Amino acid sequence: MTVRSVVHGSFTVTRSWKVSPERVFAAFANEEAKRKWFGGPGMELLEKSFDFREGGREIASGRHPNGMVSRFDCIYRDIVPNERIVYSYVMHLDDKKISVSQACITLTPEGGGTKLTATEYGDFLDGYDDAGSREHGTNFLMDKLGESVGA
Repeated sequence: MTVRSVVHGSFTVTRSWKVSPERVFAAFANEEAKRKWFGGPGMELLEKSFDFREGGREIASGRHPNGMVSRFDCIYRDIVPNERIVYSYVMHLDDKKISVSQACITLTPEGGGTKLTATEYGDFLDGYDDAGSREHGTNFLMDKLGESVGA
């Protein structure tokens, strides 16, 4: 018998950049622009689909240098251009589902630039101990996003 468990977590990450909300939004909405910042270092891409619209689905699967395969399976729930993106996603490591999450990205004009706020609520499943790695990974991605938009 498999022991089942759920551990809940949430966090918020903010960034302020001297570029427009339109530029930051485009880095999420355009597949080529997103490819520049979304993903881990040294990952071999195994599968990719990109349908950025309400109800659309994005999948990104890749093999890490240590051989582990991660899979991000996302559905976009609400999109307000240049202002808000709400999505839910499931993460797998190898063939094991490790989490189900909901995230919200808000883009607010701030002093001629943009304030990005990313809030995520996660359910970590069946013994998966996140130990803060999701928040760490989101911070890493937001730094890469900032570099990609020239912030």
